[in-house]
Amino acid sequence: MATVHLRIGDLVWGKLGRYPPWPGKVVSPPKDLKKPRGKKCHFVKFFGTEDHAWIKVEQLKPYHPHKEEMIKINKGKRFQQAVDAVEDFLKKKEKQGGKEQNSEGKGDSKGKKTPTKPLKILEEDDEDLSALKDPSEKDLTDSDPEPSSVERLGGLGTTGPVSGFKWESSPVRDDPHFHHFLLSQTEKPASSMEPISKRLKVVEEDTRSTSIQAADSTAINGSITPTDKRIGFLGLGLMGSGIVSNLLKMGHVVTVWNRTVEKVPQDNQHCDLFIQEGARLGRTPAEVVSMCDITFSCVSDPKAARDLVLGPSGVLQGIRPGKCYVEMSTVDPETITELSQVISSHGRFLEAPVAGSTGLYDGMLVILAAGDRTVYEDCSSCFQAMGKTSFFLGEVGNAARMMLILNMVQGSFMATIAEGLTLAQATGQSQHTFLDILSQGQMASTFVDQKCQNILQGNFKPDYYLKHIQKDLRLAISMGDTANHPTPMAAAANEVYKRAKALDQSDNDMSAVYRAYIH
Repeated sequence: MATVHLRIGDLVWGKLGRYPPWPGKVVSPPKDLKKPRGKKCHFVKFFGTEDHAWIKVEQLKPYHPHKEEMIKINKGKRFQQAVDAVEDFLKKKEKQGGKEQNSEGKGDSKGKKTPTKPLKILEEDDEDLSALKDPSEKDLTDSDPEPSSVERLGGLGTTGPVSGFKWESSPVRDDPHFHHFLLSQTEKPASSMEPISKRLKVVEEDTRSTSIQAADSTAINGSITPTDKRIGFLGLGLMGSGIVSNLLKMGHVVTVWNRTVEKVPQDNQHCDLFIQEGARLGRTPAEVVSMCDITFSCVSDPKAARDLVLGPSGVLQGIRPGKCYVEMSTVDPETITELSQVISSHGRFLEAPVAGSTGLYDGMLVILAAGDRTVYEDCSSCFQAMGKTSFFLGEVGNAARMMLILNMVQGSFMATIAEGLTLAQATGQSQHTFLDILSQGQMASTFVDQKCQNILQGNFKPDYYLKHIQKDLRLAISMGDTANHPTPMAAAANEVYKRAKALDQSDNDMSAVYRAYIH
């Protein structure tokens, strides 16, 4: 393609790093700002953000010839505001007879010189672009990945190529904003105090099943380009509802189904709320799977997961070659293996349970995936919308095992916190002081703070059901038995949760295990 010759004042589409093309104008750089060495580039001011950057000539396209194409692929509010700013600029220029008025650093109507704002210079290879973010900008939930909302978070948020020309792009691993790591199980262990980024090795080639791969997401700042694949979601419990909400916020087309709509009226209302937000309603799991390219499911236990696939009008009756099924429920490895074998004979399968909880920690989920690597890659934008990080753990069953181990630790820890609070009370110590001391030490975390606050306030509104953490403990203990590995701490915690369930705490938050110690 012939090189486009640009001059000062020309309107352009400029592409910076993984961010989509943005409207801007070629301007003169400040006298004291040196041009990058070895790069043919122009200094560009972006409309709508007032940011500036050196952009390589191959990443610049004339504004008018490509305007319609760009508008088709970018639908966000901030992007539209930037385009509107260009149109306003053109109207003003037309009124002035084609002459551009530069007000930066010039005098006002009374001859007084107005001070210039310091330029924000964005660089494609900055180590920490979050420092360049406009501090006055409060809204981080917009779906537009514009240059002014750069956060040091990874993702696959680059808009695809526009027909008619090709943007230069580099592999994911070359993008400084996408932290893609490989931890080889044959490496020597590093110091536990060393930052994780120092202990992990940047991926240089495809990993095998014995490797762990992590991809930082961009759900927190919303810079995600949603997939054009049709998404289905089965199960609208606490976790499922939070996930669907995030998928919709980030622009995904989602068809939902919930197994208890006929039994529980409020669940029907729940579906209605999602429909109002743009979701579609499927009548059966089979219908959802047949309509969608990728279908996720998130239900309460192994039996529910099996029934969803193997039951009447289940997933198995609707899945076809090429269709993807992603099991996000926390179940045992045996159930996952069974479901994988059944689904894989008709379609494509991935397990992807989630660590964390929606609600209090919205956008902080961690997705643990295993199985078909191509399905994992197809789910990229969905996983970014769901949480902050995703891991690919290799062969089917690995994610289920890791998930149970994590929840075993979390459940045991929660029971220990409750035990500490009740022991403090029994020995005449202040529970509030105990929490204050805890929050200043090495165990300080959002989890500890929120769960202790739940207990002290007597507020056990579920963020993660007590009955579900007890189920996870039970499955983890069984997994330990299969591996002939002792789990005495988990077994002790499990007994405390079983007592809490006997006290009618099943549908409360896991922190309600506290009540097992005071009754």
